[in-house]
Amino acid sequence: MTMYFADTTKGRPYSKDPAVVKFKGTYYMYYSVHTPIEGKAGGIWGIGIAISDDMDEWRVAGEIHREHEYEANGFCAPGAIVKDGQIHLFYQTYGNGAKDAICHAVSEDGLHFRRNDSNPIFSPTGEWNNGRAIDADVIRFHDQYYLYFATRDPKGEIQMLGVAVTGADSDFGRDSWVQACAESILKPELSWEGKCIEAAAACVKDQKVFMFYAGNYNNMPQQIGCAVSEDGIHFRRLSDMPFLPNGDPGEWNASESGHPFLFQDEDDRTYLFYQGNNDHGKTWYISKVEIGWQQGRPLMIRE
Repeated sequence: MTMYFADTTKGRPYSKDPAVVKFKGTYYMYYSVHTPIEGKAGGIWGIGIAISDDMDEWRVAGEIHREHEYEANGFCAPGAIVKDGQIHLFYQTYGNGAKDAICHAVSEDGLHFRRNDSNPIFSPTGEWNNGRAIDADVIRFHDQYYLYFATRDPKGEIQMLGVAVTGADSDFGRDSWVQACAESILKPELSWEGKCIEAAAACVKDQKVFMFYAGNYNNMPQQIGCAVSEDGIHFRRLSDMPFLPNGDPGEWNASESGHPFLFQDEDDRTYLFYQGNNDHGKTWYISKVEIGWQQGRPLMIRE
């Protein structure tokens, strides 16, 4: 069975930027959802919540609503982890240009989130970027937490990745993060990547960090690549070709396969969640594929 999920509560199938965790026996998926608002061109972004017993059939369970001034223009692109019996959500503000930044919230039930008092918790520094931070992905590696983020060059044209770190006992507050790069850790170089690398989706395997990432801007088409690192900071691509390309004309993901998220279940099986559409972004669906490992490299397990 192939999974296709889209939130239809806003009037059309529209779900982007998936993040999945298992919490107290239930799978929770957080995703970007778009709400049309009268008088506001383009509407506003928020974060929807769906739950599942098997990762195939999902049902909408709620939405995280704006609470603070820094969220006034919207927020989206969640990343999620489970730590100390709580779900930690990392998300970006939206609609503020170069001032968009990463925020953090925590939940005891997966549905209601308490914001970090120091929000926004991270934005990058240095002359190589424009100060923006989006598309957070957090993993634990070598007794630290690594926060991967996307940013842009000073002109705001090229999207690329960076990383910050914090300790294993961190509260993820603003003062805890240390930027671990003085330049981009991965930026577009291949033709299919266009002017954009974003949406890091990392996991640890055999003491290495494998990072799936989205290459090119939405629907150009965006496709998914993969890179590997020994230290979580310096990455090399596994191939010059996309790991997961967009579909052929007529397929559900003909316009793109993008914005990945890596989820490792309790049985150590690994799943790559991603978004796609075939109408240049009028609708968006979320699907998944299982990832296997052969000779230290990832491969897709076809159903």
